[in-house]
Amino acid sequence: MKNNVVLRQLRYIFDLNDDQMIDLFAQAEVEVTRSQVSNWLKKEEHEEYQKISDTEFASFLNGFINHKRGKREGSQVPPEKKLNNNIVFRKLKIALNFKDTDIIDTFKLVDMWVSKHEISAFFRNPKQNQYRVCEDQLLRNFLHGLQLKYGPTKNS
Repeated sequence: MKNNVVLRQLRYIFDLNDDQMIDLFAQAEVEVTRSQVSNWLKKEEHEEYQKISDTEFASFLNGFINHKRGKREGSQVPPEKKLNNNIVFRKLKIALNFKDTDIIDTFKLVDMWVSKHEISAFFRNPKQNQYRVCEDQLLRNFLHGLQLKYGPTKNS
């Protein structure tokens, strides 16, 4: 999935305003401006749209982990230079402190059935035989499940 789309969805799911978004980057020791955040959140058709790089998005996810779990002692984990859906999925799992059962329950919210073995395959080393690529549809369903679990309700 495109980094900008995931960033937009996470903003909506966790009801984050611009200041909170900037703070999440700051928690990963990255300084961003309101204008940058605003342009990353725009739709692709918008003339001011800017693509967020893998490194910038990894920094956001690292800040999200720090925000949800607390900053670890010592130096900050350097952001990945190249992201894929498996890494994004893993970082969300870490940030939300999800166990396999929590992930399964999140998928059940969108009527998707995934086994513990399938889930563990997404988090394996890519060199292992059991490694499985996290396709866009799976990550999209996981984000939709998170929206149902944490997102703003229709009645609010």
